[in-house]
Amino acid sequence: MSNYLQGLNEQQKTAVTAPPGPVLVLAGPGSGKTRVLTQRIVYLMQELRISPWHILAVTFTNKAAKEMTHRIENLLDAPPRGLTMGTFHAVCARILRRETDNLTYYNRDFVIFDTADQLQVVKQVLKELNLDDKKFPPAKLLNGISSAKNELITPDIYSATNYISEVTKRVYERYQDTLQANNAMDFDDLLMNTTLLFDERPDVLQKYQERYQYILVDEFQDTNTTQYVLLQHLAAAHRNIFAVGDSDQSIYKWRGADFRNIQRFQKAYPDAEVVLLEQNYRSTQTILDAAKAVIRHNAQRVDKELFTERQGGDLIVIGEAYNDLEEGDIVISTIQSLLLDGYSPGDIAVMYRTNAQSRVLEEAFVRANMPYRLVGATQFYKRREVKDMIAYLRLVHNPSDSVSFNRIINVPTRGIGAKTLQQVQDWAAANGWQPGDAVLEIATNADAQHPFRARAFSALQDFGNMLFAWITVRDSATVGELFDLILEQTQYREYIDDGTEEGRDRWENVMELRSVAADATLTLSEFLEQVALVSEADNVEEAPSSTTLLTLHAAKGLEFPVVFITGLEEGMLPHSRSMDDAEELAEERRLFYVGITRAKDRLYLSHAFRRSFYGEPEASTPSRFLLDIPDELTSGGRPQARRQQSISRASSWNQKTPSWSWSSGSSGGGQRPSPSRPSSAPSTRNPTPERRTLPTPNYLKADPEPDRSAPASASYSTGQRVRHAKFGEGIVIESKVMGNDEEVSVAFKEAGIKRLAASFAKLEVLD
Repeated sequence: MSNYLQGLNEQQKTAVTAPPGPVLVLAGPGSGKTRVLTQRIVYLMQELRISPWHILAVTFTNKAAKEMTHRIENLLDAPPRGLTMGTFHAVCARILRRETDNLTYYNRDFVIFDTADQLQVVKQVLKELNLDDKKFPPAKLLNGISSAKNELITPDIYSATNYISEVTKRVYERYQDTLQANNAMDFDDLLMNTTLLFDERPDVLQKYQERYQYILVDEFQDTNTTQYVLLQHLAAAHRNIFAVGDSDQSIYKWRGADFRNIQRFQKAYPDAEVVLLEQNYRSTQTILDAAKAVIRHNAQRVDKELFTERQGGDLIVIGEAYNDLEEGDIVISTIQSLLLDGYSPGDIAVMYRTNAQSRVLEEAFVRANMPYRLVGATQFYKRREVKDMIAYLRLVHNPSDSVSFNRIINVPTRGIGAKTLQQVQDWAAANGWQPGDAVLEIATNADAQHPFRARAFSALQDFGNMLFAWITVRDSATVGELFDLILEQTQYREYIDDGTEEGRDRWENVMELRSVAADATLTLSEFLEQVALVSEADNVEEAPSSTTLLTLHAAKGLEFPVVFITGLEEGMLPHSRSMDDAEELAEERRLFYVGITRAKDRLYLSHAFRRSFYGEPEASTPSRFLLDIPDELTSGGRPQARRQQSISRASSWNQKTPSWSWSSGSSGGGQRPSPSRPSSAPSTRNPTPERRTLPTPNYLKADPEPDRSAPASASYSTGQRVRHAKFGEGIVIESKVMGNDEEVSVAFKEAGIKRLAASFAKLEVLD
C-alpha cells in the first residue's frame, strides 16, 4: 500500500483517492481532516503525477498551512517545490503583487494596513467630513465597511437605506480613496481586489486557472461571499476543487462566514462526490452521542453519524452551582480531584461563552494557588477597559496617584492632548503638587494662577469638577454607586461600546468589574486592595503545565482530555443577543457542539442558579441545550429536576453564598478615608459627610443592597402588568416565595421571559 494511504479508514481513503472533479468532504470533529487534505495533495502528486506548480491549497490560519506543509514534506521526504500553500490573504497578496501592472490604483510596493491603521484612517475621514466620532464610532463604521467588502460591495454600489448607512457610504468612499492615495490595502481589500481583478480581466483569470488546476480548501464552512466567488472563479475551467468543511462547526458568522456556502457548492456542482468523515479519533462514544443529540436540532445540515472505536466512556457530569462564585469553586475542587486521578493541569480546559466570564474563574484559580493560562484574550484585570475603571477609582481614592491620572485624563477623549498634559505636569511640579491636585486646584480655586489657554483650561476644569464631585461623595457612597457615577458622568459606555462585537465584549467586562464593586461590604480602599492583589498575581510567570481558560470561539481546532463548559444558562449560552434570531440561535447551538467535541475523555457541564448580569443577581434558567442531552449519557439527574432541587437549596441557603464559597473583603467595619479638597493649595481632608444614596444610573436601575426580610406571601400575582427599569413593561406569569425572597417570572415585550429576585428587581406594578 502506498505510504499516503497507510492508516486511513475507508471513508478517508475514499476522499483521498477520489477522481479529479469537484469533491466535498464533510468532516466531523476529530475525524482527521488535516490528514485527508495533506494526503490528498501527496496522492495528486505521486499517483496522478500532477505537478506541485498546478496545486493550490488554501487554509484559514498560518498555523494550519505550516502543519500541512510539514506533513507533506515528511510523506515526500522532500519539500514540495512549486506548491502554493497559504491563507486566503497570503495567496491573494502574492497574486496582487504579481499583477500590479493590471491594477489601477496600486503599484507593487503597496502596504497592508492593520486594524489600528484602518481605525486611524476612519478617524481622519470623519474629521474631514465634519462628523462626530462619538456619534459615529470609527470601529462600528469600519465593521460596516468590512461587511460590505466581504459581500463584494464596493463604494459605488453600496446602497444606503437610512441615515446611518448613508454616513457609512460616505465614509467608505473617502476611506477607499485614502487607502489608494497611500498605496495601501486592508485585509478585506486583498480578497476583494483579487476577485474584482478576475471579474474585470478574463485574461488574467485564465492565467491563474491554468496555473491552479487543482484547488484544495480547508474549513470551507468559514468562507464568506468574496472567498466563495474567488474559489469559483479559479475552479471554473478545470472544476478540480476539493473542499473540506463541516457546517456544524461554523461559528464565525460575525466575521462574515456563511455555512450556506457548503449548500451553494452542492448546487454549483451537482455531480460532486460527497464524502462523509464520521469516524472520530478524539472523543468517547458517550461524548459523541451527546454532541449528536444537541446538533440534530439545527436545520439546513447534513447529518453525520459520528462514531469511534473508543466505546463507552465516563458519563457527562451536569452540575448546578448556587452562583458563579460557587461555580468557580466547584471547577477548582473537581480539577483537584482529577489531578489526584493522574491528570495533569495541562490536560484540562475550562470554556465559557464570553470573555467577561473569565474573571470569576481566574480569581478562583488565584485563590487556590493553581496555575492557569488564558488563551485568545487578555487576563481580565489587564484588559484596557478594566484598567481604565480601576484607574478612575484609584484617582478618586488618591488624587496624588499620577499613574492613574495620566491613564485616564483623556479617556474618553476630552480634548486634553500631550502638550496640555505636559503643561499640567510642569505647573504641578512647580507648585509641589501632583497632576491630580493641579486639576482640583483649577476646579475649586477661581483665583488660581495657571498657564493654560482657554480651551485647555475649560477641558481641565470640567475634568477637575467631576473629580472633585466624586471625591466629595466618596465617603458617603458605596463603591458600586461611585462606579456608576463615574460611568455616567464620563459617558464611558458610549466610548467603549461602539456597537461591534468587540465593543459589546468590552462593555460586558466593565459590567463584570461592576459586579465586584457592587459588594456593599467593601470600602473603596478594600476594593482597590482586592483587585490589586488579584491583578498582581497575574504577573506571576505561567507554569509550564497549566489549566487552559478560553472562550468557546477560541477552542475551535483544539482538544483536551478533560473539558469544563461553564455558564450554561439561558442568556449566556445561548447568548441573549441570539434569542430573537433563528440563525443566531443555530450558531449558538453549533458553538456548544464545538465545545462538547473538544473533549477526549471527560466532559463537565455547569450552570448557576443565580448569576450576576450587569452587577444585578438574577435567577437563571438552565440552557435549553442541556435538555437535548439524553438522560442515559449524564450523571446527576436531568436539568429540570436539578432546577427544582436548586430552589430547595436556595431556601435553605437563605439567599446567601454558601460558606465554602469565597467571599472577600471585610464585613463592613473600618473607617473609610475622607475626601481630599484643595483650597488655594491642595489640602488633604474634609469632614466625613453623612451617608446618602446616589441617583441610580439610567442603564441599571437596581438596589445593590436588597431587603433581606422574608416576605410572608407572594407580592406579585399571575397576570399583573409590571415595569422593570431595564427590561421595560411585562406580564407576571409566575411568582413564588423562596427563602427570604420572592422569585418573579415576567414575560417582557422586548427582553422575553426573565426570572427575577423581587428584592433586586424593584418591579413597578402598573395595574
